Amino acid sequence: MSKVLFHFEDISFALKERTDLKKWLNITAKKEKKKISCLNYIFCSDHYLLEINKQYLNHHYFTDVITFPMDDPEGVSGDIFISYDTVKDNAKSFKQNTKDELHRVMVHGLLHLLGYKDKNPEQQKVMKSKEDFYLSLRAF
Repeated sequence: MSKVLFHFEDISFALKERTDLKKWLNITAKKEKKKISCLNYIFCSDHYLLEINKQYLNHHYFTDVITFPMDDPEGVSGDIFISYDTVKDNAKSFKQNTKDELHRVMVHGLLHLLGYKDKNPEQQKVMKSKEDFYLSLRAF
């Protein structure tokens, strides 16, 4: 059974349409010919995610998302940490609403777990295209 769970570390905000989000994320995985076993979305502050970035990746900078895959022969599993602070800042910078930017980052994290990378311009182009495609499938 697919599980998509939402957690809040040191922040709180109204995450709306949770059932629709879970369905959409499962559809995304299915279209990539994968199945979600267990995804944990952990929403946190910039500083919380910075500490994770330093501790586990030895990166000393802010980011919007960090994904940790879990070994699961049954399907896709992992923890996706998202800085809600950075999502809000990026939404303003990119002239997007916060909901759309949050959904982009959520699907971005899932795409990493599905095997997509974004280290070079070609990978970034593929990732952006996938994000746009899956965002277009939202019915909410």
